[in-house]
Amino acid sequence: MAWKPGLNLAALRARFKPEADITVYNGFPVSGDVDVEPGDRIYLIRRGEIPDADEMRRVMIARHSPDVYDAVHARTVGIAGAGGLGSAVAIALARLFVGRLIIADFDVVEPSNLNRQQYFVNQVGMPKVEALRSNLEKINPYIRIDTVEERVNGHNIARIFKDCDVLAECFDDPEAKSELVEVALSRLTAPIVAVSGIAGYSDIGKVVCRQPMNRLYVIGDGESAACAGHGLMAPKVGVAAHLQANKILELLLERAR
Repeated sequence: MAWKPGLNLAALRARFKPEADITVYNGFPVSGDVDVEPGDRIYLIRRGEIPDADEMRRVMIARHSPDVYDAVHARTVGIAGAGGLGSAVAIALARLFVGRLIIADFDVVEPSNLNRQQYFVNQVGMPKVEALRSNLEKINPYIRIDTVEERVNGHNIARIFKDCDVLAECFDDPEAKSELVEVALSRLTAPIVAVSGIAGYSDIGKVVCRQPMNRLYVIGDGESAACAGHGLMAPKVGVAAHLQANKILELLLERAR
């Protein structure tokens, strides 16, 4: 249908998908009628339909905007650690339609992980990287996921994450955090988004993003370490993980400019 003055969403729905329940207009769902202008992006959705890869791509373009989609779909993000931080970061990036994730972790899912990590009871005993891949593919079957079932250390960091545009540090152990950041800053060129200080539940407003040096961003309050009675819990870990994912998105958008 060629554009003409007075063309509106109602006419497009009637012509192309009269059974549509949802109309996404320039990134936002609308319920009423709107006049359409040249360059507008409209996507018509029927509840319950499972989109194919091309339809999903168009949905993401409509929902996130072309600039965001173009900035992330051809990029690679590395995730070092698939625990409370890494599993939540990966889910957020999959929903953003980041094109490729490289996820490295040596561990298996344990019952104690379920207080904050994005796994299910029936995945206990599975390698975390495989359990996370399964969960991500249910969310976004069109993303490329490369898993590395190894303990990340100074000897393999550069090899595993050499293709990454951004690297997320998602470890619990302070020594492993320090080693990853030190090696990544010296041997890789990608920016690193790390985390420090997210234990417990108090002072959640102090969880912020700081940039202590070039290419390094640190999420957290910088103080609260895990200890007896002050452990890692889903709410605060989730806040930090989504701040990580948001900073990763910002860096990918900056790179695309």
